[in-house]
Amino acid sequence: MNSVAQDYEEMSDIQLAQRAALRDEIAVTLVTKRNNQRMFRAAWSVLRNHADAEDVVQESYLRAFRSLQRFEGKSSLSTWLTRIVLNTAIDRKRSNDRKMKALESQDIAIIDAYRSNYSSNSEASDLPSSQLARAELSKFLKSAVRRLPDPYRTVFVFRDIEGMSITETAEVMEIPPATVKTRLFRARRLLRKDIEAEFGDVFDDTITFAGVDCEAMTTRIVGEICPHKTGEEE
Repeated sequence: MNSVAQDYEEMSDIQLAQRAALRDEIAVTLVTKRNNQRMFRAAWSVLRNHADAEDVVQESYLRAFRSLQRFEGKSSLSTWLTRIVLNTAIDRKRSNDRKMKALESQDIAIIDAYRSNYSSNSEASDLPSSQLARAELSKFLKSAVRRLPDPYRTVFVFRDIEGMSITETAEVMEIPPATVKTRLFRARRLLRKDIEAEFGDVFDDTITFAGVDCEAMTTRIVGEICPHKTGEEE
């Protein structure tokens, strides 16, 4: 890591936000890479769809970077961003639900097709058996989490998958810490004790947004927030 990058790594949230607000490419890149995974998981916990969640993450970043001057550091930058993406995802879900009801009222059949990033069966067959088994298990667990009631699912994703504290989860969701604990207990119970006990170590890979996905998101956001890269002016 060069000295300039190291300087950015050591900045406070307020300092980093100030740099990002000025369309500083290094700051924007660092903020997105630090938060892509959490932002995606927050959106997925509400929408239960990879493509919709990714779209909401991008929309949320653009909203956030255009209002960074309002970030006062009362909570961490990650918490502030997570609250934005959670609220954006909730708004998207409400909009989707309204569209669904309108379509259903017209007797149009709705098929909720998978648009996740899992490989097709033909691609999966080329994997070693251990990787294939893990991929199948990951799909099973993701389906199990998807079936949780909305409030329980979001708490479960924040606490058990993303590793957020009870306090931070409560702050993001704007609910009491005691409610976080209650919802988490019920979510775990619904997921069945044997699944949690035997396969809990693979939950971190169940709802992933890393590698190519993460790099692509960062590239898109930097391109939107730092237009000077392409010679454009706002």
